Amino acid sequence: MATATTALLSLGGLLLASHPALADVSNGGFESGSPTGWTSAGTTSVVSSGAHSGTYAARVGGTSPTNGDSSIAQTFTAPTGATQLSFWYDVTCPDTVTYDWATATLADTTTGTTTTALARTCTNGQGWKQVTSPVTAGHSYRLTLVSHDDNYTGDATYTLYDDIAFTTAAPPPGLTQVSTDPFTNSSSQHATELEPDTFAYGNTIVASSQVGRFTDGGASDIGWNTSTDGGTTWQHGMLPGITTYQGGSWARVSDPAVAYDARHGTWMVAGLVIDSSVNGAGVSVSRSTNGTRWQNPVLAVGNDGQGYDKEWIVCDNSATSPYYGTCYVEVDVTSSGNAVVMSRSTDGGATWSAPVAPSGGPTGLGGQPLVQSNGTVVVPYSANGSAVRAFNSTNGGSSWSSSTLIANVSSHGVAGNLRDGEGLPSAEIDGSGKIYVAWQDCRFRSGCPANDIVYATSANGTSWSAVTRVPIDATTSGADHFIPGIGIDPTTSGTTARIGLYYYFYPNANCTATTCQLEVGYISSANGGSTWSAAATVAGPMSLSQVADSTQGSMVGDYISTSVVSGKAVSVFAVGKAPGNGQAFDEALYTAGPLTVTGGSARSTTHGAAAVASPHLTKTLPVRH
Repeated sequence: MATATTALLSLGGLLLASHPALADVSNGGFESGSPTGWTSAGTTSVVSSGAHSGTYAARVGGTSPTNGDSSIAQTFTAPTGATQLSFWYDVTCPDTVTYDWATATLADTTTGTTTTALARTCTNGQGWKQVTSPVTAGHSYRLTLVSHDDNYTGDATYTLYDDIAFTTAAPPPGLTQVSTDPFTNSSSQHATELEPDTFAYGNTIVASSQVGRFTDGGASDIGWNTSTDGGTTWQHGMLPGITTYQGGSWARVSDPAVAYDARHGTWMVAGLVIDSSVNGAGVSVSRSTNGTRWQNPVLAVGNDGQGYDKEWIVCDNSATSPYYGTCYVEVDVTSSGNAVVMSRSTDGGATWSAPVAPSGGPTGLGGQPLVQSNGTVVVPYSANGSAVRAFNSTNGGSSWSSSTLIANVSSHGVAGNLRDGEGLPSAEIDGSGKIYVAWQDCRFRSGCPANDIVYATSANGTSWSAVTRVPIDATTSGADHFIPGIGIDPTTSGTTARIGLYYYFYPNANCTATTCQLEVGYISSANGGSTWSAAATVAGPMSLSQVADSTQGSMVGDYISTSVVSGKAVSVFAVGKAPGNGQAFDEALYTAGPLTVTGGSARSTTHGAAAVASPHLTKTLPVRH
């Protein structure tokens, strides 16, 4: 649980850094032939067969059944230059993870936070695997390596641990790794992290993502990533009590979204819980008072036999609002044709109202509710990919209006079978309550050969501006832009509103699954979107084979997000690189650091767009959990 590690970035792509060992853990290779330096509990020993390197390894647990946890632990200080702690493990577990497992925790005793370095895993005969966890030089840590056995005759479980050491990566050249996938269950893909959302309040930013993506929907858990210094350094961990991999009852979880309730001093992460039949069963809400210690979730919506998808969450943080401290969840009911419903909480997310449908019963998905200072809630959403629409409430969510059209969508089909969130909006609000809704659209490019990032604005949520093109490059560039995440500094508004926009793109739209080069871009405006800076590439290129598979295409997420703090834009995003350590993927969350909203002279435009009287889509949006 510490500041993030780094990855090398160059024009040629992401390079693997070397990680030389530092002066480190006492007896970390157990070459003393004894557990000197370690505190033991339960059944432990040092063995001279099967070591990862050298002669010896620690065996935690026994070759005969034992009862409960056995562990070894050590407290140490990360030396100068250390960026991560590494260890190797080899688990013998002939049972299932329900009953027996290996696990490891790393407690940062300097900050009082704990991360799960190795999530519960039960495998047999798969050999040595490496785990790394970010650390901060000078911080004190306690590492606990555990093997759990249920004492059942015939399936003794034990784990070998070896080569525990601090290591260092090359100096940061631009990208910072925020977190990594700690899971090892064979049913989902590792290491994969994707589809992050962020939310900022003050100088604190909380990001959340899927971790351990399943091919056919959802993930092993939702991870949390928290910065208390505006996105410079990060702590991370897994949300407890949702899935069976973290002490919960649900098979999977998906679609993370983050909010903060200022009145009740509570951070919240919403997720779509998924049952063993891969049905989106409802909306969970995990809560924390500081963004690093999380309670087990409450269920806000669902567990009622219906299907759900693509939830979102927001809270009313304006002290002058009559509904200050009310939080809102939006979700669509897939078993009722994507009927959109809303729920609310007035007690810091502890309890939630029965869902209410807006007037007219709109259908769609991907709604992102926003709250103006007078308490009006505006909910832009995708009308099943065909258009972007919005509805609102002026009475604290007791009832909701019918929807109004923001714009029909005209989109180019992103190449390479990439799952790209076609038609889903990214929405933000400035300090005056002006709403910005961004999406990918091809209307400004003759013949629709590629997408731009476009947006529309509204002061009231019912009357919307013309669709405006963000000037990332020329309309003849041949590049394709998609999956936007727009953010606005909430202390700015109107003609001085500071906007940051991150997005994915292909430099060449006309590519294939084997030739597409996926990159991440950034652009900013310091005057409410009138003019923009030059676009910058902040990550990539990466190949599609380096990111998670899904039944709907290669996946970095259906959405990303941006938060702007003190004039600097922060986003976390999935980056894939060549995998190591015997894993199928190395797709983790990275940030380009807080990037200043500089603005520039490239003028946005509403001119040159083809009329979109009816939607132009390449595919109908499926269920997307």
